[in-house]
Amino acid sequence: MKRVLLVGFDPATVDFSDPALPPGMTAEKIHAGVKLALADCAGQGWHAQNCFIKPDEAAIPTIERFLAGDVYDCVVIGAGVRLPPNRLVLFEAVVNAIHRVAPPAAIAFNTRPEDCGEAAARWI
Repeated sequence: MKRVLLVGFDPATVDFSDPALPPGMTAEKIHAGVKLALADCAGQGWHAQNCFIKPDEAAIPTIERFLAGDVYDCVVIGAGVRLPPNRLVLFEAVVNAIHRVAPPAAIAFNTRPEDCGEAAARWI
């Protein structure tokens, strides 16, 4: 069974007024989108897990714990992690942590929470 990890910011920590984020995005939309993404992955016969991180010093250890606990075929990094220019250094740290801890895992990028399955399918 293919395994997918979805990495994104905890919606409670997101500044939705940031113009770099998709307009109209809300915490509720993120939660609903993640739920759809997990169901989509399950429908494809994959086991998917969600990994919410906070934009602080705990982000990388959180990802490392998830990656150390299982072998993933693909890690999907959410748009909220990579789009805001003020999160560039954290985005780089996330990519490097995935590369370091789970080198065989493909890395994919979504455009919105609900298309994580589509992003993973490009690489699985």
